[in-house]
Amino acid sequence: MTFADRYGPWALVAGASAGLGAAFARSLAARGLDLVLVARRRQPLVEVAQSLPTRTVPVVADLSTRTGIDAVIAACAERPVGLVVANAAYSPIGSFVRMPAEETLRALDLNCRAPLLLAHHFVPEMVARGRGGLVIMSSLSGLQGSPSISVYAATKAFGAVLAEGLWAELRGTGVDVVACVAGAVATPGLAQAKAHPAPGTLPPERVAEAALRALGRGPRVVPGLAMRLSAAVMSRLPRRAAIRIIARASRDLAAPGA
Repeated sequence: MTFADRYGPWALVAGASAGLGAAFARSLAARGLDLVLVARRRQPLVEVAQSLPTRTVPVVADLSTRTGIDAVIAACAERPVGLVVANAAYSPIGSFVRMPAEETLRALDLNCRAPLLLAHHFVPEMVARGRGGLVIMSSLSGLQGSPSISVYAATKAFGAVLAEGLWAELRGTGVDVVACVAGAVATPGLAQAKAHPAPGTLPPERVAEAALRALGRGPRVVPGLAMRLSAAVMSRLPRRAAIRIIARASRDLAAPGA
C-alpha cells in the first residue's frame, strides 16, 4: 500500500502558509495527496497552494476560534481526509506576569483545543474507513518547564501526551498517530524570535519528512540526531538542572517586533 493509499486521498495541514506547514504541504503533495491547507494569512497561503502539483483547497481561518474550526470542517465535508497534520501554533514570549491573559488563552486554544477538536471530528471517520493518520506537532520545550515560553511549552506537553495516548488507543484500527517532538526549526517565526539559531537547528523539510516517515512506527519521533541526543540527556537530568539549561538557551528569545 502506498502512502497515498494509506493516508489519502486528502490531507489537512493546519498552519500551512509558511515554514514547517508549507514543508508538510510540499512533502504530502510529492506523495500524491490532495490538500486542504489552513492558515490565517491569505496571500502566503494561496501562494503555497498554487505552487503544488496536486489539488489544493486553501482555507483562511483562525483555528483558535470555533468559527475557524467550523470553516475547516465545512471545507472538508465532501473530501475524505485521511491525514491531519496539527501544526498551527502560537507562542507568546516573555514574562508570564506581564503577559495579557488573552495571549496565553490564544495559545491554549490554538495549540491544545484546535488539535483536540480536529481529532474529534476526523479520527472517527478514519477509524470507520480502517485507515488514516494524525500528526501532532510538539516541541522539546515541552519536555520540562521552559522560562519565557512557559505557556507554549505547557501546550506542547499536552500535544505530545495526547498523541501518545491516541497512538495506543487506535492501534489495530488502521489509524496511525505520532507526536513529532521537534527542536529548533529554521522557520520565519524562529528567525524573528531568536537572534542566533540554536545548534542542531533543522530545515523544515527535514522535520516534515521525519514526521511523515514516523507514521506507523511508534508514538513519538524527535527529528535530528543532535535533538535526539539533547532530549535523551535532558530527560536524565534533575528537573531543576534541565529547567536552568532551557532558561539559558532561551535568554535571547524576543516577541516578534520587539
